[in-house]
Amino acid sequence: MSTADQANTTELPGTPTIPQVDQHAVKPNAPVVGKVHATYLCTASRKAAGFVRHIEIDVSGTELENAWHAGQSFGVIPPGTQSSGKPHKLRLYSIAAPTGGETGDGTIITTTVKRVVDEHWDTHKLLNGVCSNYLCDLNVGDEVLLTGPVGKRFLLPENPADHDYIFIATGTGIAPFRSMILDLIKLGMPSRIAMMMGAPYESDLLYDDTIRGWASEYDQFTYHTAVSRHLTPSQSKKLYVQDRLSEDFDQLGPMLASKRTLIYVCGIAGMELGVFQTLARLLPPDQLAQYLSLAPEIAGDIDNWERRMIPKKIKKTKRVFLEVY
Repeated sequence: MSTADQANTTELPGTPTIPQVDQHAVKPNAPVVGKVHATYLCTASRKAAGFVRHIEIDVSGTELENAWHAGQSFGVIPPGTQSSGKPHKLRLYSIAAPTGGETGDGTIITTTVKRVVDEHWDTHKLLNGVCSNYLCDLNVGDEVLLTGPVGKRFLLPENPADHDYIFIATGTGIAPFRSMILDLIKLGMPSRIAMMMGAPYESDLLYDDTIRGWASEYDQFTYHTAVSRHLTPSQSKKLYVQDRLSEDFDQLGPMLASKRTLIYVCGIAGMELGVFQTLARLLPPDQLAQYLSLAPEIAGDIDNWERRMIPKKIKKTKRVFLEVY
């Protein structure tokens, strides 16, 4: 999953300390060779509207081995050239593996990749995602060129047990949360976690069985799904992921009121505006100030907020972590 980070924030006393992590152990001009260790569909059903694969890559013996932290990304350089004749540029994908990798020894790095198949709006010609389809086509044993890691903000705090977490994801935005939750499980699940996952159809929920398993195993872990294009047995109306904040406010309200709680948002660009608007509608000013700082002229006009107001008029505090693409 490609990533981007908006770092404009306001700071409050008692904000979390983010650990200093290394970046760029492997630079784009000297990528390392990884080998595909496993690849499988991670949608809730094979009949899902999209094809999303969980891909594990063995980086043992390279500079990437044991070199990343949950929440960071790595780069992939697809083979071939652009129409200009120049080599393809690297693409960044969020790491879905915990710190220490899938096997705990730092050798298996993981990501979550959706095939991109579309039609050009003007020419009507088929558009295929260069790197996403390349990764999804790979088989066990195939080699791939990797760089990274990158990312120094979208991380768990230095002392994870000091905080509780609301993780909000759409689509492949679930990848960094899988890595973070696995890190927290390794610590004995010391925090309260609310995992909110949005998808167009129930069949498009990613890692659904795994996450439901965590919710069954840990009392302090709750799983909140939002399906936007049809109804489900547990959902009587169509919902976007931010709607879960209000629908489940009896559970989430106490978390939002707590000074322990951090909010992480990852997914398609634009989703953050809906999350921010919903927070502004739900929370009294003193609680909202823990997460957002608003320009006075827009504070009373929530319905007319626009994404361009972020971050000039709608600033997140350092208790909110944002990665959209």
